[in-house]
Amino acid sequence: MPLEIQGVTLVIIVATLAAIVYSLRILVLLERRIARLDLNIEKMAGVIAKEEFKIEREEVRLAKAFKPKARKRA
Repeated sequence: MPLEIQGVTLVIIVATLAAIVYSLRILVLLERRIARLDLNIEKMAGVIAKEEFKIEREEVRLAKAFKPKARKRA
């Protein structure tokens, strides 16, 4: 006995709802992955910032150490 129109409609509705739920699941997984990527990028930016501050301090220290001394005028 083939499905009547109501049965076919019900199957279509259930399949559509299943597809929506599956899509939402994929979206949640992608959101979590992107959140982890953002966290890792923030960590890397922090490390880079620390290194930049170290380099700047070293540049200032070297600039002071090799600063040309003022000559006395006769």
